[in-house]
Amino acid sequence: MKDKAFLLIVDDEPSIRDTLKIALEREGYRVVCACNGPEALQIAKETNIDILLTDLRMAGMDGIELMEAMRDVQSNFETIVISAYTDIKKAVESIKLGAFDYLQKNFTIDELVITIKKAVERKQLLEENRLLKQRLTNRYRFEDIVGKSGCIVALYKLIEKVAPGKANVLITGESGTGKEIFAKAIHKKSNRRFKPFITINCAALPENLLESELFGHEKGAFTGAVTQKIGKFEQADGGTIFLDEIGELSPVLQAKLLRFLQEREFERVGGLNKIRVNVRIISATNKDLEKAMENGEFRDDLYYRLNVVSFKIPPLRERKEDIPLLSQYFLNQYNTEYNKDITLISVDTLEYLTAYNWPGNVRELKNVIERAVAIADDRDGTILPRHLPVNILGSDSSCKEKEKEILTLMECERHHIINTLKKVDGNKTTAAKILNINRQTLYNKIKQYNIDA
Repeated sequence: MKDKAFLLIVDDEPSIRDTLKIALEREGYRVVCACNGPEALQIAKETNIDILLTDLRMAGMDGIELMEAMRDVQSNFETIVISAYTDIKKAVESIKLGAFDYLQKNFTIDELVITIKKAVERKQLLEENRLLKQRLTNRYRFEDIVGKSGCIVALYKLIEKVAPGKANVLITGESGTGKEIFAKAIHKKSNRRFKPFITINCAALPENLLESELFGHEKGAFTGAVTQKIGKFEQADGGTIFLDEIGELSPVLQAKLLRFLQEREFERVGGLNKIRVNVRIISATNKDLEKAMENGEFRDDLYYRLNVVSFKIPPLRERKEDIPLLSQYFLNQYNTEYNKDITLISVDTLEYLTAYNWPGNVRELKNVIERAVAIADDRDGTILPRHLPVNILGSDSSCKEKEKEILTLMECERHHIINTLKKVDGNKTTAAKILNINRQTLYNKIKQYNIDA
């Protein structure tokens, strides 16, 4: 077994302790036993425990009291309570107080192993989630850029050096890599950060409208120009203008932009007065501008004016170590937006996300996480592989094996619901509380799994 979790078994019956210890060690777990609460607490002070497996009813200190006392010693463990049928109400209370699950004393070893496996996975997910959040708030987040890969850290350092100056910046990279986010980071780190940051997409408008957007126009300059219009360059005075898709500029507008870069002044469309502004230009493109220059599609003199400092943003497939951090970042963002509490991303899900090549880059990952948050069950609190699009799950043999694992987990959920209903004599309200889901969700799952309730 790959995780080799450390289990603490607490029971005042030696035969139960010994039987469980032997069975669980055969499953690959490391196991230590205690006969009562005080002895268990002493062990917890000396050893990091992954799973506390405790009898509910013990002399002196019962299982719930032990669980709460252990939290004063260490916090990162999961609790499974063993109870007699007559202790169901108390067992439910233990779950409300934070226990992972409870088992009646007639459980099988297979049932115990499945429950422990789930508890270990949840503990690992919670720890990974804690570390990801810590990294996001500390060294692995720079403004709104998230990443720890070497290429991203190098860009952080370049931004720190370049931002305080006035040099124009050209950002290149595939569509969806987040070029505008890098442009905003440069602006926020510059002396212009309290002045406007104005964005315009050069591919979004035809030439005549784009010229008016950039430089403005006078009243009556053309049909429809019923009032004077202030252009983006005037709006950005003192700050930064971000020209996205700069490679799509027409030859006429390339010439006008070059003239502005040379003289730092322009006229509005239909105007005669020279307007002088102080702006820094950050431009971006997913095109190969050097090739465009060779083909006569982009002016070389304009290129060199724009490309004083260059940033090349790597595609997501070349920075896969950033995927867990980015996924958690987007998860936090969409939790707020959708008013949900999906706090974890399962290990299998992260494996799928990391294996995928992301032709749409960070933008595609963001959309995938938004979709997952939107369709995930808030009660589960976890993004699972079934919440991912089919194209990410793939169709190769390894993916098929993963799909089998997903089915197995669904079967386990079905059996868990059946067993819970049996424990409470079919009382759906009590079962829903034990399962930590609402009644409607329980009814839906009963119908989904064709359970005879």
